[in-house]
Amino acid sequence: MRREPHENVATVLVDPALLPDLELELVELDLWAWPVRTAPICVDGPRTEFQLRRRLLEAQRGAWDCAAAWTPVWISFGERWAHGDDPLPWAAHRALWDLLDAHADQVRFHRRLGGVRPLVAPVERRATG
Repeated sequence: MRREPHENVATVLVDPALLPDLELELVELDLWAWPVRTAPICVDGPRTEFQLRRRLLEAQRGAWDCAAAWTPVWISFGERWAHGDDPLPWAAHRALWDLLDAHADQVRFHRRLGGVRPLVAPVERRATG
């Protein structure tokens, strides 16, 4: 049986006040933030966002209640970290965890990756004429 194509991501709850600055810090490390609500792989982004946030919060049994209104974000790894079919290097994990640890008061996450369908930024098409 063949596995469907996927992309490794960290699922993170982010304080909306931090999100713009966090996105810039991630880009500097060739890491990419995909707010679930607007992720190109979500057919119903708001619903997926709600369900994911709820699952994360309920699993923590009150420990993450401060994040009840925070934004669920998938963080993926850019080309800098890819080495063919090899797994992500530990340096990629370390770069991500260190950055998130630096914002511990405004993010909630587990030190593990999940898989989602490949995240591809929409391409703008120019009209020719």
